[in-house]
Amino acid sequence: MGNEVMVGFGGKQAWLAVAGDDASAVLEALGLRDLGPVPWREGIDLAHLTDDRVAVTPPLPGARDTRWTLAVGRRFIAGSVDVIALSAELHTEVQFFATHRVTELHRWQRAVDGELIRSFGYVGQSGEVTSWFGEPGPAERDAGLPAQLDEDTTVLISERDVFRVADAWSIDPTTLTGRPASGQLRLGATD
Repeated sequence: MGNEVMVGFGGKQAWLAVAGDDASAVLEALGLRDLGPVPWREGIDLAHLTDDRVAVTPPLPGARDTRWTLAVGRRFIAGSVDVIALSAELHTEVQFFATHRVTELHRWQRAVDGELIRSFGYVGQSGEVTSWFGEPGPAERDAGLPAQLDEDTTVLISERDVFRVADAWSIDPTTLTGRPASGQLRLGATD
């Protein structure tokens, strides 16, 4: 590992934040074959440019004095991730984030031990809120979400708002760039 530094991600991407220290368990729960360690730049690039690769970070310090393992991959945008089932299987908190500034697709979900706590989805291209479950917390309210959603409510969420919620809940992955790597990035494959 030596002098390797982390590489941030987030724009036009989707990722999971899993409370805990076991990257191997995350790979297994996602049904991915562990391809082993990979340099950070290479792993993040593969996760961003392919549909069959997922980069998994070592545990990183984050919100609420919790260590978070992040799993990032374009495949999470195309296919849905069942955060409820994943959090039940791993017996921990699992968060999902997605943002794509071209269509202004912005989503986040949070589940703890198999129970959905919060879900929000928005497509700015159409101005449509696609999912809403639970009450918005302080970070979401700071991003401009109302306490409740009704037919007269206008919502305007940006990519930056997704990162703010991620930072409050776990980790803003855009802030990783240039920081010393605390461990190796692992690459997982769907086949």
